[in-house]
Amino acid sequence: MATREELKQAACAAIDRHSDDLIAVSKDILEHPEPGYSEYRTARVVAEQFAKLGVQFRANLALTGLKGNLKGGAGTGPRVAIIGELDSLIVDGHPFAAETTNAAHACGHHCQIGMMLGAVIGLSAPEVLPELNGEIVPFAVPAEEFIEVARRLDLREQGKIEFMGGKQELIRLGEFDDVDIAMMCHTASDMGSHSFAMGGTSNGHIVKYVRFTGRAAHAGSSPHLGINALNAANFALQAINANRELYREPDTVRIHGIMTHGGQAVNSVPSDVRLEWRVRSGTPEAVVRYSDIVDRCFRSGALAVGASVSITNIPGYLPMRHDQHLLDVFRGNANGLLEENRVLMMPPTRNRGGSTDMGDLSHIIPAIHPYTAGAEGPGHSLEYVIKDYHQAVVNPAKIMAMSVIDLLADNAEGAKRVTTSFRPAMSKGAYLNFQRQRAEVVEFDGAAV
Repeated sequence: MATREELKQAACAAIDRHSDDLIAVSKDILEHPEPGYSEYRTARVVAEQFAKLGVQFRANLALTGLKGNLKGGAGTGPRVAIIGELDSLIVDGHPFAAETTNAAHACGHHCQIGMMLGAVIGLSAPEVLPELNGEIVPFAVPAEEFIEVARRLDLREQGKIEFMGGKQELIRLGEFDDVDIAMMCHTASDMGSHSFAMGGTSNGHIVKYVRFTGRAAHAGSSPHLGINALNAANFALQAINANRELYREPDTVRIHGIMTHGGQAVNSVPSDVRLEWRVRSGTPEAVVRYSDIVDRCFRSGALAVGASVSITNIPGYLPMRHDQHLLDVFRGNANGLLEENRVLMMPPTRNRGGSTDMGDLSHIIPAIHPYTAGAEGPGHSLEYVIKDYHQAVVNPAKIMAMSVIDLLADNAEGAKRVTTSFRPAMSKGAYLNFQRQRAEVVEFDGAAV
C-alpha cells in the first residue's frame, strides 16, 4: 500500500503531464464566454473532457450543470465534490469579451474548470484511485454571477428554475443531497506576495428588480400631465444615500445597482424606469434589516412624485462559512507545494465584500472556497485577466487533488473527521424555507396615499 505522500506525488505528476491541455481548455472557455444559465457551449466542453477522462456524469442539471462520479477502489466512504463554475460576466470592452453579448470571463471561472479537470486527472491516476475510499464528484455548476436579473425572472416565470443562483438551484433539486464535502478555488488579483489566500468570509445579499411606473406626456408642451418615473427613481436613490449613516461598519454593507431602463424618448416624460439593485451585508439578519431600509427608500421615491413602484425581492446568497478542518488540510498541502509564507490565512471575520453561492452550500455541508493568485486587475473589470495560468490552474488542481487524498486515503479517516465534527447552520429544508421567505413582490402606489 502506497503512503499518502506517494499518492500525492503520483497525482501531481499526472497533472503536470496534462498541464498544457488543462491550460488550453481554460483558454478555450475564456474565448467563448457565456453568462449564467446559458453556458451551453461551455457545458459541452466539460462533457467532452469528462468523456475523454472516462468520468461518468449527468448533464443538464439546473439547465447547464454537469455532475460527475469517480469511485475510489478501496471501498465505500464519503463523497467529496470538486466544483468549477461555468459562467461569465458581462463586461463591455473586456479584451476577451464576446462581440455579440459582451460576455467576458472577468472573474476567472474559466480557470476553475481547468483546475477541476486537473484534480480529476490527478485523482484518476492508476496509482491513486484504487487507494481511495468513497467517491470524487467533479461538479461544473452554472450561474454563480447574479446578473441579467430580468432574463432570470423570465426563466423563473417559465418554470425552468426557481432560484437564480446555480448552487441555490442545485440544492433545491437535491443534487447536493449525496455530497458530504465540497471544495473549489477561485482566482484573485489582490494577493500581494501570496500565492493562496484562505479563510475569511463573504457578504450575503438580496437582489432587487425595481420598476417605477408613472404617466407619459409630452415633455415640452404638457409635462404637467405626466408623472415622472425617472424622478421617482432619483428621489429613491437619494434616500438610499441619505440613510448611509445607519449602515454599521462591522456589517460590511454594500448597496449598489444599475438602471436598465430610463424611459422611452427624450421628449416624453419617463413613465417606465427599471433598476437592478443589490443589498449586501455580512450576516443574513443584517441583509434583511438593510433590505427593509432600501425598500422604504424606493417607496419614498414613488410617494414623492405620485408614481407607483414594484419591488421584486429575490433571495441572494448567504455568507461563506469555511470549515476549519478542510482549511487545515488545504493549507497543509499548499504549504507543501509552495513556501509557507506564500499562503495567507485570513481570520473568520475578514469579509472581502463580495458574495458567492458557495456560501449557501457552506451552511449545509462542510465547504471551503480558497483563492489563488494568477490574475491582475480589479475583479469584474476590463483589466481583470489571467497572467499566470500555471498558478491559476495547475497549482490549485494539485492542491485540491492532494487534499482529496488526505480526505479519502487510509479508509477516508480524514473525511470522516470532517463530517463528524461539522455542525450545519441550516438543514436543507430550513435553508429553502429561509430563502423562499425572502422572495416577495412589494407593490406601492404613491398616488394613493
